[in-house]
Amino acid sequence: MAQLLKVHGSENKFFILDQTQLNNQLSDDELKQLAIKICNPKNNILDGADGLLVVNDSKYNDCLGQMRVINADGSEAKMCGNGLRTVSRYLSEKLNQDSFKIETFETNLSVEKSENFYDNVPAFSVEISPISFAKDDLPFQYKDKLELIDTEVPEFISGQKFTAVAVPNPHLISFVDEVDEDDLGELGQALNAPNAYFPEGVNVSFCEILDDNKLFVQTYERGVGFTNACGTGMSATSLVFALLNEDYFNPDEDITVYNPGGLVKTNIQLSAHKEDSKIHLIGNATFTHTLEISENNLHAGTLDNIEISETGEEDNYQDFVNSINEA
Repeated sequence: MAQLLKVHGSENKFFILDQTQLNNQLSDDELKQLAIKICNPKNNILDGADGLLVVNDSKYNDCLGQMRVINADGSEAKMCGNGLRTVSRYLSEKLNQDSFKIETFETNLSVEKSENFYDNVPAFSVEISPISFAKDDLPFQYKDKLELIDTEVPEFISGQKFTAVAVPNPHLISFVDEVDEDDLGELGQALNAPNAYFPEGVNVSFCEILDDNKLFVQTYERGVGFTNACGTGMSATSLVFALLNEDYFNPDEDITVYNPGGLVKTNIQLSAHKEDSKIHLIGNATFTHTLEISENNLHAGTLDNIEISETGEEDNYQDFVNSINEA
């Protein structure tokens, strides 16, 4: 029998599949089809998820493992900050280490166990990198600009300014007085359909500045749509916030980022060369269910005979969310 985990970071929900535990690993096409099926809420497997996180052995000696991110639509993302925290916890408990590196699509990232956010709500801190504002790295095309930083783009939304940054997933960020979900959804859909500006699509985030080092971020995620939270989106937004809002940014403290699924903290260390800045994302890594399935059915994508059991951790997380709402 093969085992999967249902997990979340800030209610950004995933299934984890550790391929190192299988007799025969799934092919790329099998992984894509599995992600499409298991993440679709219409298939009634724990209401679906935003993606499938695949754990493999790393080709690097200084990494405990490799993480791949297969979105709900079967596309592969370069990184996922919320997912990385859950994989970090998984590898930490599997191999009994609290500080290590994980191989991702584009780079090897440092992760470490953090103090719990709340009673029985485990938390991990993960490095988010590399950073680039260059048009070719997102990629984007707008007039003759090599970077898009705090720029009005009336073709997107009149009167709003936008910043584009890759961390390494591409993000388009706008600071607003109040998040308008209709505007965010329409822009997110438009820029993830064939368009003249972001040929490979882009994650779109709107951010409200609530106070010094306190933000609310909502994201329309490429390959997924609206999510409760996007880890790289909150990380990218925190970086842009620090760069553009020195009156509200305190570099000596973490930034608290609220999202529809709860909250995370980010730590931003700015550099004179903005691409050399450092980002760490800190938040929960919650395991809600274990799933048992035969390996043959896993390869075939036959998901109608799965044994599911709850961990009880979601109750603890909801207590944490309630404490936020009461604060």
